[in-house]
Amino acid sequence: MEIALTKMSSKGQVVIPSELRRNISEGETLMIIKNDNQLIIKKATELDKKLKEDLEFAKRTEEAWKSYEKGEFKKKNVSDFLEGLKSW
Repeated sequence: MEIALTKMSSKGQVVIPSELRRNISEGETLMIIKNDNQLIIKKATELDKKLKEDLEFAKRTEEAWKSYEKGEFKKKNVSDFLEGLKSW
C-alpha cells in the first residue's frame, strides 16, 4: 500500500501526488466513492459491469428512501401490490 498527502484547493481541486498516479493517463475518468469519512478513488475504465449495476442500484435505492422519508410512497396491502406487479 502506498500513502501520500495532498490538499484540496479553494476550488475543490485535489492533486493526486505523482508517485500515486503512475498508471493514470491525462483525461482518464476517475470514480470517487464517499463512505462516511472515507473517499475511495478508482479508475472508471477498470469497473466491471456488475459494480456499475450495483452502484446504479444503490443510487436508486437511496433516492427511493428519500422519497419514502418525505411520505411520497403509497401504502397497499399485499394482494393489491402483487396484482399491480402483474401489469409491469
